[in-house]
Amino acid sequence: MTDPGEVRASDAEREAVVELLREASVEGRLTLAELTDRTEAAYTATTQTELALLTQDLPAAAAFTPPAERREGKKRRWFVGVLGDTKRRGTWRIDQELGAVAVMGDVVLDLREAEVRTDVVEIMAVSVMGDVKIIVPDGVNVDLDGMAIMGDKRVDVQEAPRGMNVPMVRVHAYAIMGDVKVLGDSRAKPIKRGWSAWREHWRQLHGDDHGDRSLGRGY
Repeated sequence: MTDPGEVRASDAEREAVVELLREASVEGRLTLAELTDRTEAAYTATTQTELALLTQDLPAAAAFTPPAERREGKKRRWFVGVLGDTKRRGTWRIDQELGAVAVMGDVVLDLREAEVRTDVVEIMAVSVMGDVKIIVPDGVNVDLDGMAIMGDKRVDVQEAPRGMNVPMVRVHAYAIMGDVKVLGDSRAKPIKRGWSAWREHWRQLHGDDHGDRSLGRGY
């Protein structure tokens, strides 16, 4: 139930907020998990006030970054595990394509707290008698292609409904007697999400407050 004094959000306003969130992510203001959470919330927002909450800690207009600065002169960043393990977790920056190679070893790339400075996260994953695990927030779109020979490549992510302009992770996988897996939050160890405070505020707007009003009306 919406407060009668609230102005309802339009589809165009929701899309505008989603685009602003994507620009903020490219600038390094949001992690991939934050971008995914806020994008989902934007599509489910019913009023302009709820949309404003999503961008209140962002600048009114995204600073312009020349395309050449973001895309030119960038090489693929490699993570290699040969007879051993390589793991990248926590806060880190993604401003170029990634490569993961596991040869009789393991490589884990956790993208959830990464600052993604590109429109699409591109990953080349090669597994030879090893395992490559890529962890993403549930709600992103994952495009997995490539081949598996006596091995496995798979996606286990709760993706967003069709039509939503959500973050994209594209993985080119080549598995030979090994595995390449893309896993969502629900399949990995949870992380502490800084956006939980906003979610609590959202619940107050849509849950407790409305429940109190209903009780006050006597039904």
